[in-house]
Amino acid sequence: MYTPAHFLPNSETVQHLLDHPGAANLVTMTPQGLLATLLPVVYDPDVGEHGALQGHLARNNTQWSEPASGEALAIIQGADAYVSPSWYASKAEHGRVVPTWNYTTAHVYGRLVIHDDPVWVSRQVRRLTGVHEAGFDHPWSVDDAPERFITGQLRAIVGVELVITRIEAKAKLSQNRPVADIDGVVAGLRARGQSEAAADVERAR
Repeated sequence: MYTPAHFLPNSETVQHLLDHPGAANLVTMTPQGLLATLLPVVYDPDVGEHGALQGHLARNNTQWSEPASGEALAIIQGADAYVSPSWYASKAEHGRVVPTWNYTTAHVYGRLVIHDDPVWVSRQVRRLTGVHEAGFDHPWSVDDAPERFITGQLRAIVGVELVITRIEAKAKLSQNRPVADIDGVVAGLRARGQSEAAADVERAR
């Protein structure tokens, strides 16, 4: 990943991406060529040396059954946003400004492990659901659905685990701009309702 020095993220930013990944694009190289699937994942720090990203695929998705060669890759995307040059104080000073795009991302490489095991898959689904239901006033639980129905749903999916070997990350969050321009970016993003992207810019100061 091309990453200029001023866009290198600190360890806290990388950890935030891992702990709050949402969905990731899982990419594998197979005899049929590159395969990719967007899937929700959770990070387990207790697997291997660097932790693992865990999720599941539909059983009918051939990505899990196609033998992958070499490393697999999961692309995690944090908040991203268009940045208007009209937000920069520099625009009024000299006008030498252009639009850009702010974002955080991590390319997570590792060994892909398949778990065609209902116990592992059930545990993963429960953990994934718990993570995303945590903010609800009345969180839904897997146990809210009929057991027979859940058993059938679990048969239709296969667990996947990316045991991490290395991570390349980038945080392009206006760090190369003067302080007054950064203030303008934060204000502009907030005015457009992009509070998460604004918070990332503030954390990167």
